[in-house]
Amino acid sequence: MLTAARRTVAALVVLTAGMLASAQNRIIYSATADAHADIAQAIKTATLEHKHILLDFGGNWCGDCQVLDIYMHQTPNDDLLEKHFVVVHVDIGRMDKNVDVADKYDVPLKRGVPALAVLDSHGRLLYSQKNGEFEDMRHMDSVSVTDFLNKWK
Repeated sequence: MLTAARRTVAALVVLTAGMLASAQNRIIYSATADAHADIAQAIKTATLEHKHILLDFGGNWCGDCQVLDIYMHQTPNDDLLEKHFVVVHVDIGRMDKNVDVADKYDVPLKRGVPALAVLDSHGRLLYSQKNGEFEDMRHMDSVSVTDFLNKWK
C-alpha cells in the first residue's frame, strides 16, 4: 500500500509527464526573433504601461522551459503577467544564441534554463537568476511561479 506522500509524488510524476507530452510541439522561443529589438520594444511598452519586463531565456527543446510556459498560462499567473509584466522570450539556441543578451542581464546560462531576469520599465536590471532557480521546473509547481511573479510585480 502506498503512503500518502508516495501517492502525491506518483501523481506529480504522471501530471508532469502529461504536461511535457502535450508541450512537445509548442514554439515558445522564436528562432528568427531579434532579442535586442524585442527587448527595446518591451521597454517602450513597459514605460507606457508602467510594467516590469520579464526576460525568459530558454529553448523549445527544453522540457523545463515548456513546463514554465504552461505554468505562466495558468491562473493566477496569466493574470499577474498581463497586469504587471511585458514578457520577452529569448531563444538561447543550444546555449549558443543570444549569449550576449544573457551576459548583459547577468544571466549565467551555464546554470541552466529556463532562466529569468526582471527589468524595470526603463530596462534597468532588478533581478537575474544566478543559480538556475527554475532549471528543474518539471519538479516544481505553479505556485513557485506565482510567488516569483508576486515578488517582482
